[in-house]
Amino acid sequence: MTNALKIIEALGRHEDSEAINVLRDLGTNSPKEEIREETAKALSRRNTDESLRILIANKGKGINDLSTKVALSTVSSLLELQDKTELLKVLNETIEGNTEDEIKDTARSLRALINLSE
Repeated sequence: MTNALKIIEALGRHEDSEAINVLRDLGTNSPKEEIREETAKALSRRNTDESLRILIANKGKGINDLSTKVALSTVSSLLELQDKTELLKVLNETIEGNTEDEIKDTARSLRALINLSE
């Protein structure tokens, strides 16, 4: 498990956008809760449109993970971002354009948390 976590950390720091695809395809789909949790943290640290969309607008990933631990850990890592400009943009676009009510509701809740924390 330690090696997998080191790989996730390295992919999170890697500047190539293909690293995001690997994190999305392998990390967020892992059956292991710890892997999904660390993947979400790595994606949130990237703080890009692409990485944030994975965490916010996808059913079963990031803030929409079926594991409460993973979902809350993801919310926490997103709230810790210094610059929330991109995060708020992705949240607003998800709320306006996603067809899944559950995903919209979760995005609204996160946006409300951000507004309250500022």
